[in-house]
Amino acid sequence: MDVIRKKIGIDMDGVLADIEAQFMDWYEKEYGILVPREQRLGVSESEGFPDQMAIRRYVYTPGFFRTIPVMPGAIEAVKTLMEDYDVFIVSAATEFPQCLAEKMEWLNEYFPFISWKNIILCGDKSVIDTDYLIDDHCKNLDFCKGKPVMFNGSHNVNQLHHTRVMNWKEVLELFAKEKVSVI
Repeated sequence: MDVIRKKIGIDMDGVLADIEAQFMDWYEKEYGILVPREQRLGVSESEGFPDQMAIRRYVYTPGFFRTIPVMPGAIEAVKTLMEDYDVFIVSAATEFPQCLAEKMEWLNEYFPFISWKNIILCGDKSVIDTDYLIDDHCKNLDFCKGKPVMFNGSHNVNQLHHTRVMNWKEVLELFAKEKVSVI
């Protein structure tokens, strides 16, 4: 009897890719100001910086998405999840068309073990039909067809209506519990 594997959708920016670190780094290089995380808690990414247009400018700058650092623990955690689940990378990338190639190059560098067939670059994640969605934005999680899992970020600290994970270690702990509850 074939076992049907559950599917996990995983967002890129703010989940696999440490976009907060990238915003902070680019802002500091441009303005010479390191904006502390505490100052950015509970507000959108752009509202957390004195020049609110800077973030919008960065996401349209060639090279921005290609050079985002990988989130600590993400590579190892995704490999572990792939042992028991079908993993799909889901990114609302079409808003910034120049980033499509950069995101594919980034994934090929850090996650070469994920097949191109399991990469979904889209506009609206509400069409995604996975058993779980790990994301850092309620605009995606609120319409998740499966179980939503919120990856912690400065901008979402006041959003309390989804299961929250603080890091990739907690993601693995959550899915270990999920696996036990199914047995």
